[in-house]
Amino acid sequence: MKYHLSRELNVSSRALELHKMTNFRIGEFFCGPGGIGLAAKMTTLRVNKKTYRFEHRWAIDSDKDSCETYKRNVFGTDCPNGVHHADIRTFPILDLEPVDGLFFGFPCNDFSLAGKSKGLEGEYGSLYKYGVEFIDHMNPLFFFAENVSGLSSVDKGKAFRGIIDELKDAGQYGGYNLTTHLFNFDQYGVPQVRRRYIIVGFRRDLELVFEVPKPNYVHNRKSARDAIESPPIPSEASCQESTTHSKTVVERLKYIEPGKNAWNSNLPEHLKLNVQRAKLSMVYRRLDPDRPAYTVTGSGGGGTHVYHWAEPRALTNRERARLQTFPDDFEFCGSKESVRRQIGMAVPVKAAQCILKAILKTIAGVDYSSVEPSVSS
Repeated sequence: MKYHLSRELNVSSRALELHKMTNFRIGEFFCGPGGIGLAAKMTTLRVNKKTYRFEHRWAIDSDKDSCETYKRNVFGTDCPNGVHHADIRTFPILDLEPVDGLFFGFPCNDFSLAGKSKGLEGEYGSLYKYGVEFIDHMNPLFFFAENVSGLSSVDKGKAFRGIIDELKDAGQYGGYNLTTHLFNFDQYGVPQVRRRYIIVGFRRDLELVFEVPKPNYVHNRKSARDAIESPPIPSEASCQESTTHSKTVVERLKYIEPGKNAWNSNLPEHLKLNVQRAKLSMVYRRLDPDRPAYTVTGSGGGGTHVYHWAEPRALTNRERARLQTFPDDFEFCGSKESVRRQIGMAVPVKAAQCILKAILKTIAGVDYSSVEPSVSS
């Protein structure tokens, strides 16, 4: 079934009709545990006695635990069509219920600077095309796409430009007005240095252009200590299992000062790492309590788990979740390592809220402070 809202409306009044809408049905590809989904659930806008909000209709992810987490925290019992645990490459996406907005944080594995950067040739690099296909056939009013900062570096930027061009020309009503920006999430109240590209598109016939909301935390960024200690994590909160470290790791961490790592610390010879590969700065790096955390990742072996500034240990998953601005009552499903992966792959809730609120303001015609996008579309 194809969704052609603009065929249901008088062509000359499409933008006017959009402003009369207040509930916007949304679907999500690659939904993960629900960073964007929870943000959408929590985001509303009250204007002239009208309340604008998002209404979840469906979500898809290939990871079973992420789907269970999303169901529990985002949909709950109000789940019209559910969360689909499926590989999008074999799922009939064009049979999904029509929605007004599509969210998709397409997998970043092949674009990450920490990985091999295989780009579009990698196993995950071309998955963004399923978002393009859905937009081509369903013509949603808007979309929200997310990926890592390394996206612009692959193939000297050609892959990035190709993705932007495909999204800009998608659909059957003249394409989409795109706004593409590299967000520094620590400037939006997230206690973590995390840079991500966000692409927001409005269908061109709606005559709307998304503006990048001005960051409010440029000079007062939230620190790791703020996130983890203020207020203290409730004892009843889940995911507080500690990581068992060897005596060598504990001893090594004791020699590493806050903010430093295994490479720039004065370690005794027996505690130094004997590796031939690149010396990643995150390896056994301890947090600086007075600065935002470094980027929380969802995978990696020894030395990549994010380490406390005062105690010689890795953070618990609940502490990592706080750095990603998940609330303490958010329940993750799966094993300890699965939860770690879900947290690291998610979009920080607070950052997503800021962007989604700006989307609603754009629709409602509400002015807000903005900055120029970092990428020309």
